[in-house]
Amino acid sequence: MTTPQPLGTFQAVLLDMDGTLVDSDAVVSRVWRRWADRHGLDGDAVLKVVHGRQGHATMAALLPDRPAADNLAENVLMLAEETADMDGVTQVGGAAGFLASLTGRPHALVTSADAALSAARMAAAGLPLPAVRVTAESVSASKPDPEGFLKAAAELGFAPRDCVVFEDSEAGIAAGLAAGMRVVGVGPRALAHHPTVHVPTLKGLRVEPTDGGALTLRFG
Repeated sequence: MTTPQPLGTFQAVLLDMDGTLVDSDAVVSRVWRRWADRHGLDGDAVLKVVHGRQGHATMAALLPDRPAADNLAENVLMLAEETADMDGVTQVGGAAGFLASLTGRPHALVTSADAALSAARMAAAGLPLPAVRVTAESVSASKPDPEGFLKAAAELGFAPRDCVVFEDSEAGIAAGLAAGMRVVGVGPRALAHHPTVHVPTLKGLRVEPTDGGALTLRFG
């Protein structure tokens, strides 16, 4: 079965990591619930904000009166805490097969994690790191700002309209759409945020070339 008509063909794939390729929800919950406790915030409310954003952006949203320098400093500690905790980190269903279908085709990782955390989580999930990676250190603004996706498209050498984003979070989907890209929402978290196309899982999903040299998404 071919991809639904709204997606069409494309030239490059831009991949979020957490929630899209790697299931890190368990460690994210542990780390951010501890942070919420330290700051007297409700853990459930914090977890509604955290996905898809850099940590300091989450802190700024939840503690709007706190100086940005304090958020940046605490984010360094949070990243170290997350990098040291790989308990329960696994691949999202079908991620390995989907990444295998991208071998030799233009693709990039665009994540709000820093380089160390992204490398550790991909390794823990048994997934290969794409050669092109845009991590937290590479951008000046966190998702939902489109900077990361635009930077990845430029590094791959394609216009935004020729790229397809795979994302799971509200912030990430908003960033992809703001970049002028089509967005495939992955998993239950993505469904409420109006991606171009939604898939429940990466299982059976693959990227294949068309007769005209572009790429298309196929299921099953």
